[in-house]
Amino acid sequence: MDVAKRIFRFNAGRDARLLERKYARIAADPFVFLRGTCHLFFEDWRGGRELDAAPNAWICGDLHLENLGSYKGDNRLAYFDINDFDEAALAPCTWEVARFLVSLHVGTRSLGLDLREARALSRCFLDAYVAALADGKPRWIERSIADGLIGTLLGRVEQRRRKDFLNRHTVKDGKRRRFLIDDEHLLALKNDEREALLDWFGRYAARQPDAKFYRPLDVAQRIAGTGSLGLARYAILAQGKGSPNGNYVLDLKLAGNSSVGKRLPKRQPEWPDEAMRIVTVQKRMQAIAPAFLTPVDFVDRAFVLKELQPLQDRLDLSAVQGKVKPLSAVIGSMGQLVAWSALRGSGRQGAACADDLIAFAQDSRWTRALIDYVEDYTPKVIADWRRFRKVWQSMQKQSGKQKS
Repeated sequence: MDVAKRIFRFNAGRDARLLERKYARIAADPFVFLRGTCHLFFEDWRGGRELDAAPNAWICGDLHLENLGSYKGDNRLAYFDINDFDEAALAPCTWEVARFLVSLHVGTRSLGLDLREARALSRCFLDAYVAALADGKPRWIERSIADGLIGTLLGRVEQRRRKDFLNRHTVKDGKRRRFLIDDEHLLALKNDEREALLDWFGRYAARQPDAKFYRPLDVAQRIAGTGSLGLARYAILAQGKGSPNGNYVLDLKLAGNSSVGKRLPKRQPEWPDEAMRIVTVQKRMQAIAPAFLTPVDFVDRAFVLKELQPLQDRLDLSAVQGKVKPLSAVIGSMGQLVAWSALRGSGRQGAACADDLIAFAQDSRWTRALIDYVEDYTPKVIADWRRFRKVWQSMQKQSGKQKS
């Protein structure tokens, strides 16, 4: 099937306003296209026997350069880790690594790096991943000794003040805050949807040990992400610690199916719902999870509730435009993080035990097959992006003619 038709079919039924934004974004850049079409990667997967025979591990399922970032954990300390688990599933550990390396090859083109440099960075990631997996001990990046881009980002997150964050996304109405509807990050809800959400969260708050903390002050539709854009997603302003500067902003996101799990249904455990899958695997794979992370049910659909993390808590890779050395350090750290996350989930609900992962890392002949697959598949991503861009531009021109 034509790639554009595959994308339109996958996204059918989503919010039309936000879906148009998604299509415009993925048509504009090949890396954004890769980020927004995770389903294509796993529909296309033909890694072969050597890669598919790798030990099963819990994977985030959509690993790419921008799905690792900083956030404040439930202990209020800053961490740098994998931070998106919508596609989480049980799969050969090589699938996770392959998706990241494809994103590296596609993304580095935008950073002014050539194929030789992309290959060097891929090797850097693989060497760090294999060494950390072979070591067998899941660790995390210490804030006190982190340096380079990661150290800078962790320091910024550690120093972030709630008041400053609130002032960017809310306005004061007397002694109370309400959301700033800017049509870029937040959209106003229709009255019936707004009242339904406030009523539901009010009842949710009443069931919590500290009901006043969760008391809802305002709600809005949230615009964030790329792959999930168009799915139901909300921001909730909660009372928090009492004063306007002590308010908390929570993220409520519809839990969809995993593209990885769809490809390997027989390997997946039975989950009560998709939100439970996402939350369970996230808590399993991260060193520390973000605050308030929990599965909930709203309007008879499964959602994930957690503290809203600012979009700025990502690495600014544009700062290393054309420079391999500072990027190498970051990529190596990412390789370690991916290995550590697999080790944390080892032996759980069908995942290989740590000893199997260690043995797999010690015999790293599979890395050659992985590199070959990545370099063969990357041109297809670029070609698919160009095909989609052409279709989307044609549709926009046709729409413009009809309006005129």
